[in-house]
Amino acid sequence: MALSSGSPVRNRLRPIVIAVVVVIAAAAGYWLIAARDGAGKGHAAAAPSAPPVTVSPPLQQEIVEWDEYTGQFAAVDYVELRARVSGYLQEIHFEDGQLVKKGDLLFLIDPRPYEIALASAKAQVDQANAAIEYTNRELARAAELRQKDFVAQSTYDQRLQQMRNAAASLETGKAAVRDAELNLEFCHITAPIGGRISRHEVSLGNLVSGGNSGATTLLTTIVSVDPVYFNFDMSEADFLGYQRAVAQGKLMSTRDDPVPVQAHLVDETTWTLKGRLDFVDNQVDRSAGTIRARAVFANPKLFITPGQFGRIRVPGSEPYQAMLVPDAALVTDQSRKLLMTVTDDGTVVPKVVRPGPTYQGLRIIRDGIAPTDRIVINGLLRARPGGKVTPQAGKIEPDKTAG
Repeated sequence: MALSSGSPVRNRLRPIVIAVVVVIAAAAGYWLIAARDGAGKGHAAAAPSAPPVTVSPPLQQEIVEWDEYTGQFAAVDYVELRARVSGYLQEIHFEDGQLVKKGDLLFLIDPRPYEIALASAKAQVDQANAAIEYTNRELARAAELRQKDFVAQSTYDQRLQQMRNAAASLETGKAAVRDAELNLEFCHITAPIGGRISRHEVSLGNLVSGGNSGATTLLTTIVSVDPVYFNFDMSEADFLGYQRAVAQGKLMSTRDDPVPVQAHLVDETTWTLKGRLDFVDNQVDRSAGTIRARAVFANPKLFITPGQFGRIRVPGSEPYQAMLVPDAALVTDQSRKLLMTVTDDGTVVPKVVRPGPTYQGLRIIRDGIAPTDRIVINGLLRARPGGKVTPQAGKIEPDKTAG
């Protein structure tokens, strides 16, 4: 059955239809507004803020550049004790490895044969003195008789020759006494220098061969212990660099002035030894391309033993104001070294620099940046050339324990 326009049923359905339409329209409007807000938030997420990095100006500090070398400590004095006379070893007056003073008695070779030789030489002197007395009397009598022409001139000349022979024999005897005394003295072997003695190479009762030539017996060795030398080799290029710096007045001459140096032993990390450079050789080793240099260090506690290895550093410059940055802040671009800097508006600007050696854990920058530049020292991966960053203030601190 069809409903007319004025039907009571149709009139009752009309308010319901209108309400449904209003609800649908409201839901559609809400959905459109939510979709628009979501799109706006998506655009905002697509444009993030600039990443943070830590920046700092380069550390400015007065420094001295050092060049480091490996070398070996050596005794200032080294003596091989050898016998100067032959004989049987009778006494040893030291303990192996002890410290000795100059003049200490160390060995005694049986002196009895040399005491006999000395007594014999003295007897020869007495004999020569007696011969002189006799020839002098003979010469005096011949001179007196010659004046009266009672003896021939040849007889007088003969007496004169006998007197001179006797005088020469006396001088020979005196020389023999001095030689015997010297040989007897050589039986007492004393320390020619003070220092630490090695072990004895010959035991008591053994025959010792001595003399001024040929194979002589080595008894022991002595090395001085305070002060000590430190020998090291530097390359020809380093030596030439020092020469250039001296010629330009940037360094003291290593030959004419006591250049201060520092050293440490192989198990140390700090430069505990203070000394001076006292010798540079007179020629470059053609086979190695190096030149030998030497420093001297005090060793009052006798802690350093000759022969030990160590490290030495020599000043490569006079004190000057340097700019220092962490090694981690340097970026390698093929053969160039770069530092990332940040401008006032947050733009990253790379700068090509010329780095030098390290000093207290930081890298010396010789050229390429200004003291006011802000260097990226942390967050380097977030710093892209030309990009924007948010700089945060940091500070460069040196490592005082590093060289």
